[in-house]
Amino acid sequence: MTHLQAGLSPETLEKARLELNENPDTLHQDIQEVRDMVITRPDIGFLRTDDAFILRFLRARKFHHFEAFRLLAQYFEYRQQNLDMFKSFKATDPGIKQALKDGFPGGLANLDHYGRKILVLFAANWDQSRYTLVDILRAILLSLEAMIEDPELQVNGFVLIIDWSNFTFKQASKLTPSMLRLAIEGLQDSFPARFGGIHFVNQPWYIHALYTVIRPFLKEKTRKRIFLHGNNLNSLHQLIHPEILPSEFGGMLPPYDMGTWARTLLDHEYDDDSEYNVDSYSVPVKEVEKELSPKSMKRSQSVVDPTVLKRMDKNEEENLQPLLSLD
Repeated sequence: MTHLQAGLSPETLEKARLELNENPDTLHQDIQEVRDMVITRPDIGFLRTDDAFILRFLRARKFHHFEAFRLLAQYFEYRQQNLDMFKSFKATDPGIKQALKDGFPGGLANLDHYGRKILVLFAANWDQSRYTLVDILRAILLSLEAMIEDPELQVNGFVLIIDWSNFTFKQASKLTPSMLRLAIEGLQDSFPARFGGIHFVNQPWYIHALYTVIRPFLKEKTRKRIFLHGNNLNSLHQLIHPEILPSEFGGMLPPYDMGTWARTLLDHEYDDDSEYNVDSYSVPVKEVEKELSPKSMKRSQSVVDPTVLKRMDKNEEENLQPLLSLD
């Protein structure tokens, strides 16, 4: 075992060997092979290429050197292309701080039976008057940056549960194609984390309709790991044991405290609330609403089930149009 594996338990070491093809005898050589590819992309500023940093990308791509390098390149390219998102990229940034305090994201204390960290999002908590959807994405990315420092989570990965209870149609109308593309690129295509499952619970029909639109732009591996449970919490419990879930998910633990993870990141600054208005931080519209490029997404040819659309009144249908078209 090398010093780079020092943070792993014997069980996780074996898992890394069997599932990720991690070999302590060739670890430094694997890392160097990825590092040597950096010169092939002079258009990208690789701000960090140390051993520990490159190792997380190798683990995320099961030690396929080229795939690990491509993810590393996309990680920095995403940040170069969305510079405004990463200005003041810290927990005390007003928008990020408010999102964190509302549980975007939350993190359960117990790992699942595969050793994965369980992240939770209660979608209806979004206060549109205090922070933007981009702030929520920034808070999630910042949280993942902190969590991925743990080598155990680099190997075991994460599970995400999104509770859509009481998420309004008005809130859903803000989930524009460009915003969704930004999230997909940031989480699926540009971050070195292994997501073992994404679980939707209590989703209204319009979230289900939205999912049919974005589904073609998700990788096959990602699609297979998304589960739409609706109100059937028993199906959730078959995958995540209720003994480690809070009562909101039909679990045996007390209700989740939304500030749990925020207190970890913010520490003594958690209660230091300064005046904040959503206008004090905003990503330029042209950055978020820029045209979809062939590189990132093809135009959607998906059609939402007409039986779903029939349930809308005329105003709702007009409001939903941005969600149903990627033009």
